[in-house]
Order: sequence, then C-alpha cells, then structure tokens
Amino acid sequence: MSAREEREPVGVSAPRFEQVDHALGIGSAAPRLSWRTQAPAGWRQAAWQAEARRASGTEEAQGTGADQVLVSWPFAPLASRERAEVRLRVRADDGAWSQWGAWAPVEAGLLSERDWAARPVGAGWDEAPDTERRPALVRRAFALTSAPVSARLYVTAHGLAEVEINGGRVGDHELLPGWTSYRDRLVYWTFDVTEHLRAGENRIGAWLGDGWYRGRLGFNGGHRDLYGTDQSLIAQLEVTLANGSVVTVATDEDWEAAPSPVMVSGLYDGEVYDARAERAGWSSPGGSADGWSPVAVHRRDPATLVAPTLPPVRATEELAPVAIDATGDGGFLLDFGQNLVGRLRVRVDGAAGHEVVLRHAEVLEQGALGIRPLRLAAARDVLTLDGRGPRSWEPRFTFHGFRYATIHGVDEIRPGDVVARVLHSDMRRTGTFRSSNEELNRLHENVVWGMRGNFVSIPTDCPQRDERLGWTGDIQVFAPTASFLYDCAGFLESWLQDVALEQLDDGTVPWFVPSIPGGPTWNPIRTGAVWGDVAVLTPLALHERFGDEGVVAAQYDSGRAWVERMIREAGEERLWRSGHQLGDWLDPAAPPEDPADARTDRYLVAQAYFAFTTRRMAEMARLVGRTADAERYARIAGEARDAFRAAYVTPAGLLTSDAQTAYALAIRFDLLSAAERVSAGDRLAALVREAGGRIASGFAGTPVITDALTDTGHLDEAYLLLLATECPSWLYTVRQGGTTIWERWDSMLADGTINPGEMTSFNHYALGSVADWMHRAIGGLAPAAPGYRRVVWQPRPGGGLDSAEVGFDSPYGEIRGSWAREGERIRYRLAVPTGVDAEIRLPGADAPIALEPGATFEVVA
Repeated sequence: MSAREEREPVGVSAPRFEQVDHALGIGSAAPRLSWRTQAPAGWRQAAWQAEARRASGTEEAQGTGADQVLVSWPFAPLASRERAEVRLRVRADDGAWSQWGAWAPVEAGLLSERDWAARPVGAGWDEAPDTERRPALVRRAFALTSAPVSARLYVTAHGLAEVEINGGRVGDHELLPGWTSYRDRLVYWTFDVTEHLRAGENRIGAWLGDGWYRGRLGFNGGHRDLYGTDQSLIAQLEVTLANGSVVTVATDEDWEAAPSPVMVSGLYDGEVYDARAERAGWSSPGGSADGWSPVAVHRRDPATLVAPTLPPVRATEELAPVAIDATGDGGFLLDFGQNLVGRLRVRVDGAAGHEVVLRHAEVLEQGALGIRPLRLAAARDVLTLDGRGPRSWEPRFTFHGFRYATIHGVDEIRPGDVVARVLHSDMRRTGTFRSSNEELNRLHENVVWGMRGNFVSIPTDCPQRDERLGWTGDIQVFAPTASFLYDCAGFLESWLQDVALEQLDDGTVPWFVPSIPGGPTWNPIRTGAVWGDVAVLTPLALHERFGDEGVVAAQYDSGRAWVERMIREAGEERLWRSGHQLGDWLDPAAPPEDPADARTDRYLVAQAYFAFTTRRMAEMARLVGRTADAERYARIAGEARDAFRAAYVTPAGLLTSDAQTAYALAIRFDLLSAAERVSAGDRLAALVREAGGRIASGFAGTPVITDALTDTGHLDEAYLLLLATECPSWLYTVRQGGTTIWERWDSMLADGTINPGEMTSFNHYALGSVADWMHRAIGGLAPAAPGYRRVVWQPRPGGGLDSAEVGFDSPYGEIRGSWAREGERIRYRLAVPTGVDAEIRLPGADAPIALEPGATFEVVA
C-alpha cells in the first residue's frame, strides 16, 4: 500500500443490531453487531474495538480478524428495557486505528414474561362466535404529575390494532401486530411515545379489527375464530417521570369499550365503515363517556409474547390512477397502471347516510372488473357518510390485490380524490437489475412488485382472493431471488420459526405456515417434496446471502426432522415413491382443474429433492459442528442419488420423463454421471429449441432450468427460454400487460379472457424465481462466500442484449457490475466495497482476475 493510500482515512459506520434497522425493543439481550467500513483499495480489517455507553457506565471490548457481519455481542447482556449506545473503530494489520464511528442506539424490549402486566381487553358485550362481529374501540384515561422524560408503549393484539394517545396516532404500522403462529408466538411492537404525553390528564385508546386472529381464513368459505373468539388489545405503557418514578398503564379491567364506527372488518371481504357512528375526541382527554362500558378481560400466556425480528407492514408508496372512466351505471372505473397490494384512500362528500362503495380486481375482462379469480373474497369496502362535509377515508384493517377499482357513490373524481396506498412489510431494497431490453426490465419489475405484494407479514400468495397463505414451496423456490431484491433476512427468520412450530411430530412440514384448516387436498397435512424442503433449503439460502449462521443453528432441528421424514418414506431402497406429491406444480401442460398433472413424473421430482436436500442437510450439519450427522446425511444423499439414476435414467442417458423439468432437476441437483450430464444437457437444450423457447416447467423446474442450460454449455437456449414471447413464457405475461408475476403461465388467455381454472391469480411470485439467474448470469453477480464476503462476477452476455447492470447492497456495502457493447467489444466494470473480495471471470479469458476489497475494475475486451 502506498504512503498516499495509508494517509487516506478509514471510516466505519454506526453498527447495526441483529437483522433490524431500528433496534428499539429488540428481543435479544446480546444482539449481534454488523458494521461497514470505507477504506482504500486492498485494506483489510485485522481488529476492531467497540464501546457501549449505558446507564451503568461505559464498557469496552475488542476483537481480532476480518469478521464484521453479525459479530457476537461483546458486552454484558442487556436487561429488559435497557438502552445502550454502541460505536466502533477498526484497523488493519499494519495500520493505525480509524476514527470512531457514530453511536447507534439499541434498546431491549420486555425480555421476560415477568415484565408483563398487561392482559387482553376487548368488548364487554355478548358476541356470537363464528359470525361477523362489530369491532370495538377500547380506551383508558390516566394522569401524570409531570411531563415524561421518556415513555414506551409495548403493544400487540388478538386481532389487529391501531393505537391513539391524546388524539394522535401512534406510529405508522399497518395490520399490527402481523400474522404469526399465534398460539405459540405473538409479536409485540415497541414505540417511543414520549412526545404524545403531557403533564395532567391523558388518554390512550385503540381501534380493533378481526384480522387473522378471528376473521375468516381459508378456502371454500373458510373458518372464523381460528385462534380465539375475543378481539383484544394487549398494551403496556411505561412512562418515566423527571423524579425517576415510572407510571405503568397496562390493559386491565380499568379500561372501557364502545362499538366502533367500523361495522365489519375482514381481510378477504373488506371493511364497512359508518361515519355517523364516530365518537368525536374518543381518544383525547375529556371525551364523552356516553356509550362506553367495562371491557372483558381475557387470557394470554406472556411467555408467548415475542419481540419482532422483521420490519412492520407500512404504506410505502402511493399511486394515482392513470385512467378514470365512467362505468355506465353511475360509477367510475380506475386503472392504477400497476397490480399492487394495499387499499384506496378516497376524498368524498355527501349527505348523511349516503354510501360510497369501492370494489377491487387485478384485471379486466370484457371491460369490467375480473372478479371470478377473487373466488369468495368480496374485496369490497363501504363508507357511509355523516353529512358533515368533505372527508378523507381509507379502511384500516384490510388489504386487497388490485390494479383496477370501481367507485360508486361519487359524482366526480378530481385529481387527488383517490390514491392507491401500497402495503407490504417495509424491507430495505437491496438488489437492482437493468438491461438494454425493456421487456426484460419490465419482467424484473414484475418480480419486484410480486414480492412486495406477497411479503405482507409472512410470505404469502394470491393477495386478491380467499387465500393469502404462507405456502412453503413457493418461498422455498423464491428465497434466493427475494434475498437479492430486499433485505428479507429478519422477515424470513421470523417465518421460519413458525415453520418449526407448525411442523408435525413426524417431521412433516405443512403446505402453508401458519397452518389453518384447508380443503380436501391440504387436510390432513401430508408429506410432499418441494414444499417440505423449505425447512432445509431456506435457512441455507439465508446463510448464503446474509452470512447468518444463527438461523442455520436455530432451524437445524426442523431441517433434520424433515430429512428424517423423507428417509423413512424412502426406506432402505432410498427411493421415495410415496406421499402426497404435487410434483412440478402448474406445469403449463397441466389442465386447469388438475395443476399437479405435469409432464414430469411427480415421484421423479420427489426423489430429486430427496437426494439434493439430504446433501444440503449434510452441509447444514457441518455448519453447526454436527460431524456425525454430516457424514450420515452425505452417505444417504449418495445412496439416494444412486437410486435416482437406477430408477429414472435410461441406458441411453436420457430420463424416463422426457421433459424439461426432469432434466433441469437432474442437472442442477448433480444427480447424474459426467456422461449422463452431457446427454441430459443436450436433450434439455433440444427440448427448449423444439418448443421454440416456450417454457414447459412449473414450480419445481422453473427455478433451475436456466441454470441447468447454462451449466451444461447451452447459454443460447437459456436466453431463448427467457426471451420467448409466445405463451407459455415470461415475456408473454409482459406483452399481455402483466405488471406482476402470474400464478399460471396463461392466467390471462391470448383472447383477453381469464383462465377458466378456479386457481388463477395474477400476483404470485414463484415463477419469478428466474430473476435469480438474471442477477447471476446476465448481471454476473453471485456469492462465493456467505454474505457476499467473496463474490464471483461472471457476466454472460447473450440474447441480443447490448448491456446489463446489476447492483447489490450487500452486508458489506454496495457491489456494482455492468457490461455494455462498444462495437465488436464489450466494456466491463465492477466495483466492490471494503470487506468483499471478487473473482472476475470474463468470456474467453484464460484465467480469472482477482479484485481486492474496495477496488474497481474496468476493461474493454
């Protein structure tokens, strides 16, 4: 390193705690630390020092080595409610210490069940179970002898809640507390409410809704009261005054309840709101006491209350309609130009008792809302006006999947009168991709929007219809893509905890988590490949993309139980030919009424996954130091591979299912001999050419098919498949106007009619898993060590593209790569942050090029 470079300053960021961006109310007494550095090219961290500033004094700690992501907490554990501030500095082997980075605050939540005084409170009047019940408002008044020094609100609910203090809304969370396996885990959220409070009289209150707790969920009419019949708030307000005393206001028998202006609250059907029933000033001091009555107090084991590891659901964007047309029946049809998940906010006026009705759909059919794919979800919001003048309104406790909406009950719609509010878990965007092909860029945007709409507290599907469930197979195939596009580590960590909790005693993983009663296909819960493999493959994907060994350790027993279940199913022959196999679900050749009727033998799919997942389980065991397990699973995986070849590979080196998915799985899962692999690759490429690039795979084959072609030297066919425009293909959906990924390749038929299958959605991310290949092959960026600590950049220009660029905000900082044609040559550029090594492999190059951390690379070749 030159003297000039040594003089350049080394900077270090404020630390991040665990996988959350705002560490208020964190659920760990020893949260792991991550930080980023900015330094001259080639600089490598050799040591770090940390300071923690807390009420008890300042602590110091230090460590050696290059680790800077999810480093173990080096101080005394935090106590419940304890706040600390942490900063760091770093140095290289032969360098001086950097300047100290900025302080970052971290504050523990309520870490022990003994910290909780709150009990669930809700309506005290009689309610009939298994019905639509009018939600309640709950509130309590209290006094403070002086203005607060600090105040924290710890809050969750049986159902959904929105809290107000002294007439002002607390926070901007939507659908609080979100959905978990409520019987075992109910997330509470922490808010700093110091500014909401004052000396003297104060009042806290909450709106309540049914949500997932007691609202209708599931198919064929669904079920109510899955977790309980009560709709309750659980809240604990702790106020510290100037004299050091603490005032605690917890939900208990001293609260009161009244009927809400929300008449009906349902996730599927929407919300009915009567403004005439509003209670002015109800959450402010001095509000009217008329109509209020004592609450009912319910039960909750405080040991099941957990702090979040995921971000909250928020409204992250607002879209104005791009077109407004009269419907012919006195209403208006609005097109927002984008299929989204959220709800409408409207500005309206009218006489008391006048109704404004909103309906939603993803597509139009014959110029009207295409509501058949909604099945039994009404997706309808109704506002009854109070005649007191103009007002702005949006429903509180519902969400819809829609691009189009109709509004009846208004005479005109002026600019700003209607906006669509986009809702999803507010994850940080990390990955971008762009190319010279605008249709390909639109496809990538469709993947992004599909993820946004379906990452709503849990990884869901079909946000428009009576479903919206956490399908395990869907996220298993999509997790690598998701982990590039957004920082979803904490989000998926939270959901995987529920996978383990919902797993059956015999190791079977439910089709969807949280688990609810389903239709005849899904009950009783049975063993099926692709879906159950989420217990192993998704924790490993999080480790690969985010460098998190903790999630592997936490999910190890769950993954092991699943693999042991497969081993028992396969028997001594190591051949899995049982279970309720969905196989290559939604192969485009499958008839609308039977999505599992694919070209690839469903037991071939199961066997391929058995061999592959068992081998990955061996890797999982090695990561957590379970050597004996690792050796056993590696041996069984080899036996399962041999069984696959014996059962499904013909003497000619082809597969018994002569189908795209069969070859793609066998190649990508490394189930073939070297010679068989060549034959399989050639046959897969031939099948793609024979089909003119039209896709012939479903959920199992689609995530791996472009990689299988690329790995066997058939890059042209991979591009042919990606860029095909005839149905079924990715770009067919783009040319049909799709703005999200569809559930079926032909959810919309070429004549503009909706696929006749009952199961038809226009927002379903699974088939968007090809974006991971786009990032790694077209953009060229792939992790070569956990958390992108080392990367391989190997762009593969093709498909008539003139350029492509990829960006990824890794745990260490931003990585950017691009290539662009300049005449007969291509200009390649790559930049990596401090902490990341890169290996560059360019087409036609004799040897890879090493790039040091913090360096940039540019060449025309």
